[in-house]
Amino acid sequence: MNWFTEPFQYEFMQQALAIGVTVAVPAAVMSCLLVLRGWSLMGDAVSHAVLPGIVVAHILGLPMLLGAFISGMLCAVATGYLTEHSRLKEDTVMGVVFSGMFALGIVLFSYVRTNLHMDHVLFGNLLGLSWNDILQTGVITIFVLVVFLVRRRDILVFAFDPQHAGVIGINTRHMQYGLLTLLSLVIVASIKAVGIILVIAVLIAPGAISFLLTDRFERMLFVAIIVSVLSAVLGILGSYHIDSAPAPTIVVLLTVLFIAAFLFAPKRGILRQLKPDQQNIATVESASTD
Repeated sequence: MNWFTEPFQYEFMQQALAIGVTVAVPAAVMSCLLVLRGWSLMGDAVSHAVLPGIVVAHILGLPMLLGAFISGMLCAVATGYLTEHSRLKEDTVMGVVFSGMFALGIVLFSYVRTNLHMDHVLFGNLLGLSWNDILQTGVITIFVLVVFLVRRRDILVFAFDPQHAGVIGINTRHMQYGLLTLLSLVIVASIKAVGIILVIAVLIAPGAISFLLTDRFERMLFVAIIVSVLSAVLGILGSYHIDSAPAPTIVVLLTVLFIAAFLFAPKRGILRQLKPDQQNIATVESASTD
């Protein structure tokens, strides 16, 4: 029991746990939508594209989160516009846009003298956040969750079948850019905690794990939230005891859980899909080697 309680004697660990859980819930919800829509690369693109916005906001004395949000939305809108007005596929356009914006951010960061730490921007600073940072993150995440709950049915239809959504009267263009806005907000809320490099794992892994474990959307959301929160809590606690960085530890746990789900999921696990004959052969071969 002391393994769980000892770290929280320190305020910085309490703050880390608070923002870790605060980020985990909306990230899990968006993760399910990204997996169902096939937008994993879009999440990666937006997360990398926020860097120039962060640097410019710092130069102008604006809130970092505002600059990150504007930069992320610019990436999403530019990707959609270029895809619609060129022969290139969306993944190709995203690769060009996000790599270009990420490179621009690095150039600006190296050219302008700031007190920002690149490591904190790239990999997060979970142990160095204040209660004010947690409050800002909480406001963003609450807004995202409220919008999702209010438009849940329309979002669900759009995620599974955009063409059917258009037929029944849902404005798919508005829905698409609305979801991209929510994605940008979740990324912005997560940056200070896990950074722009690791945020993509937090946004994809919970949905991928739950997709392997269940066929129903409601259960998928529930499993993703449980996986995300559990990984955040255990990752923060584990990082304290093994003296590692919390954000990478959380991502490692998510990766381990994904591998376990990939292998042992009841219906989709690769080991569960072996035919009885194959299982018998594997058992016989194992016995013969022994």
